[in-house]
Amino acid sequence: MESLKLENQICFPLYTASRIMVQAYTPLLKTLGVTYPQYLVLLVLWEEEETTVGQITKRLQLETSTITPLLKRMEQMEIIQRKRSDLDERKVMVTLTQKGVDMKQKACMIPEALMESTNFSIEELGTLHALLTKFIQQEA
Repeated sequence: MESLKLENQICFPLYTASRIMVQAYTPLLKTLGVTYPQYLVLLVLWEEEETTVGQITKRLQLETSTITPLLKRMEQMEIIQRKRSDLDERKVMVTLTQKGVDMKQKACMIPEALMESTNFSIEELGTLHALLTKFIQQEA
């Protein structure tokens, strides 16, 4: 029964750490006026400029049913634009508006501010990132 104790579960510290991380991002993201999931979409689009809804769902490992309402809200906020692909009407292309592009400059301070709010060294954060990435890739 030792294996059923809460402190022996890997899921609990992962869940708790995820919740704490999102809470840490929340005040930083208020300056942009976006939620944490919207910020993740922005990170993808700041890298790729234009991509499909399918690629966003793949990169963020979320379902289309989760991403679609999120993108709709972002479009209403005039951060992104969605349109059907000229080459394949089944695909919906997502691009940043000028407002979305301009948000990138404001967001540059977020990673550094977040890192300063932790008690981890750069090396420890690098190790944690590598281990989590390895875990995620095994599940994908």
